[in-house]
Amino acid sequence: MRVVVLLAPLLIASACPALARAAEQPEKTLQECIAIALEHHPSLKAAAATVEAGTQRVWQAASGYLPQVNANYVATRQGTSVSARTQTQVGTTTTTYNFYNTGVSFSQRLFDFGKVLDGIRAAQATEQSLQADESTQRETVVLNVKQSYYNLLAARRLLAVADETVHQNQQHLDLAQGRFQVGLAPKFDVTNAQVQVANADLNRVTARNNVSVARETLRNALGLTEPMDFDIVDDLGGAHVTITQDQALKMAYDNRPELRSIQAQERADTEQIAALKKDYLPYLAGNGGYNWSGSDYPLQSSWNIGASVNLSIFNGGLTTAQIGEAEANLSNLKYNEEVLRQNIALEVRQAVLNMQQAVESIRVSATALRQARENLELAEGRYQTGVGNIIELTDAQASLTTAEANHVQALYNHQTAIAAVEKATAQSFPGDD
Repeated sequence: MRVVVLLAPLLIASACPALARAAEQPEKTLQECIAIALEHHPSLKAAAATVEAGTQRVWQAASGYLPQVNANYVATRQGTSVSARTQTQVGTTTTTYNFYNTGVSFSQRLFDFGKVLDGIRAAQATEQSLQADESTQRETVVLNVKQSYYNLLAARRLLAVADETVHQNQQHLDLAQGRFQVGLAPKFDVTNAQVQVANADLNRVTARNNVSVARETLRNALGLTEPMDFDIVDDLGGAHVTITQDQALKMAYDNRPELRSIQAQERADTEQIAALKKDYLPYLAGNGGYNWSGSDYPLQSSWNIGASVNLSIFNGGLTTAQIGEAEANLSNLKYNEEVLRQNIALEVRQAVLNMQQAVESIRVSATALRQARENLELAEGRYQTGVGNIIELTDAQASLTTAEANHVQALYNHQTAIAAVEKATAQSFPGDD
């Protein structure tokens, strides 16, 4: 009795490897996996760095409103004569001496008809465009995680189907061998069943590899460099989502970050054009300085303060060409926005249609699965009683395997279609139970 008690845990663990594996690794939901990806994925960190660069460009543009202060110190040793300094013939003997010059100078833009302000607004719009691009990258990462998550779940379910198919084909082989041994079935039934077992075992090998590949794909989508130390929750048969094409399209036009990005780029180009046009106008600047100079210490001090008006009279058409280039770029952006809206509309309509098809496919595949199971039960009963043949039983088993795989595929298509609709509309849907 003690031997049986000691062996019982080992027998249970060997019979239930899935339970043992579940006890070793914690399970994470889809939302938890998404949170991991948002924290670790390098593409999001790169996008955040790009946004930070845009923020710094705003400060660069704003620096034009602040005073510019410079300091200098120059020490030289030079040789000259009185005649060289005075441009006369008096004193031609060269004298060598040290000369020092140091000082502080400043300049301040006083008025430029708003050119710097236009530059600041252009930089701010560019920053907003980069922030929208970061949101686009975030939505892409989330979509990849969802697809990889559901792909792993589908691969596991297909592996379970493969395991069950091997088990059922082995039972059919045992039945055929028993009937052959008592003379109720030909040798062909045994060899046919053996072929079916071998094929099912080969399919199981492929299914196991698909699970491993799907797990690595999910790890990559999460942005993890180390192996995954957790399992995932199986929610492949999630809730349905009900939405029309018109509703989805309105959400997409209101929320898609790609549209916000290109619209911000248009604002940036508009402000840049306004800034370039200010180059035709003068700008007023103030300047001043305090200097110390001389050939020996203590140096003699001097100071200056003043203002200047600067106006470009002719620069070879540079400003006109720059304005023309910026206006052409703005036109290009507007046309690209139209193209983007058309592409978004196509993406939304396709996603909604695919989701609707997936819902219908689940219903049809569930019916086919139920019928295939009933058909296999009938075929097994007919073969056991000697009414049916091995071909009938083999066909029924193949139909059940196909029906189970089709149902898993329908569930996977439904969940990935919902993810595609969420990506297309930039919205998350809780679903309908």
